[in-house]
Amino acid sequence: MSEALTGSRIYPFLWFESNAEEAANFYLSVFPNSRILKELRSPVDTVSGAAGSILTIEFELDGLKFVALNGGPHHAFTDAVSFVVPCDTQDEIDHLWSRLTDGGKEVACGWLRDRFGVAWQIVPRRLTEYVQHPAAMIRMVKLDIAALERAAMG
Repeated sequence: MSEALTGSRIYPFLWFESNAEEAANFYLSVFPNSRILKELRSPVDTVSGAAGSILTIEFELDGLKFVALNGGPHHAFTDAVSFVVPCDTQDEIDHLWSRLTDGGKEVACGWLRDRFGVAWQIVPRRLTEYVQHPAAMIRMVKLDIAALERAAMG
C-alpha cells in the first residue's frame, strides 16, 4: 500500500474494465482539490491492457482517497453503491450534475450514473430537512433546492 493511503483506514476501491486512468482523470477534472497519488503499471499483458498500461491508480477527490483497478470485464458497477456529494448551492448542483451526466445518465431523486457506470447522488447539504416532505423530491430527477425549500415550508 502506498504511503499516501496509510492515513486512510477505509477508502473506495473501484474495479474498471480497462479505463481506470481515464476515469481518474475525468473525476479530477470534475472535483476541485483533487490529484493523482500513485500509479502502478502492469509488467505483463493482462486481460485489461498491455504491459506498461495502468494496473491501479490511486487518486484523491476533494480529500477522499480512491484506488481504481483495471481488472477486466468481470464486474460492473451497480446502484448498490453510490457516492453522495452534498452541495451548498444550486449552482454547485447544476455544475456537478452537468459534468457527471456528460456521457452518463440521469436517474431520479438526485441520482445519476456517470459515463463509467458509477452511481452518484448530487444532493443539497440540507437534504435531511427536505426529505421530511418527500413528495417534491420524488418528482425530481436533478434536485432543485428552491423547490425543496418551498415544499419543506408547506
